[in-house]
Amino acid sequence: MIKEMKADKLNIKLCESRSELGAVAAADTVAAIKKLLAEKDEINMIFAAAPSQNEFLETLKNDKSIDFSRINAFHMDEYIGLSADAPQGFGNFLRDRLFGQVPFKSVNYLDCSAEDPEAECARYSKLLEENPTDIVCMGIGENGHIAFNDPPVADFNDPKLVKVVQLDLVCRQQQVNDGCFEKLDDVPTHALSLTVPALMRPKYVFCMVPAATKAQAVHDTIYNTEINEKCPATILRTHDAATLYIEPDSAKLVK
Repeated sequence: MIKEMKADKLNIKLCESRSELGAVAAADTVAAIKKLLAEKDEINMIFAAAPSQNEFLETLKNDKSIDFSRINAFHMDEYIGLSADAPQGFGNFLRDRLFGQVPFKSVNYLDCSAEDPEAECARYSKLLEENPTDIVCMGIGENGHIAFNDPPVADFNDPKLVKVVQLDLVCRQQQVNDGCFEKLDDVPTHALSLTVPALMRPKYVFCMVPAATKAQAVHDTIYNTEINEKCPATILRTHDAATLYIEPDSAKLVK
């Protein structure tokens, strides 16, 4: 049984397990995809790359009712300085789990090995401007970040769509906690990230957040008195069609 609640405008669904979270979030996403494709020829979607998204991505990939040939795919952040074939690369993560598994109309990658990161930000920003996003599928970091908008660099009024960011210590340690890197020194210090405004512009936002390591971030997202960059994910409470999916571990501080 799914329990539902709201925090300001944010819809919240408490699922009974991590697998149910993935299934429920995927079902809601598919419904939004079909609604949008009934209204226009193609749509644009942004996806997050993290272990927290595994169940959701697996369910979405296997849904034969989706016409992926009418969807342009993007991802929301990427490390700077990794080799193009590094398994930790977010583009590679998504290629293995979704982008390379279904016939998208187009897949648009951020380049982790770009010699000029600022030029790469400009290139990707232009793509986003030319292909306005309809749906974002995302998570929340242990420090409340969305994409790589950690509290020190998040800006709810950012004039940019994509920018170079320095990753804070909590964010970098999370990559070790998630098993993506062996030790902290292996985690890059900088990344390319879509900004908060870029993530909030789409019509629909689906946010999947399992695991006990996210419990404090989930609590802060829902209950912080102020909506501000100290917990970037609080911005979800202002979106007209955002849904947060949690399960018993990530919801253990939810009343």
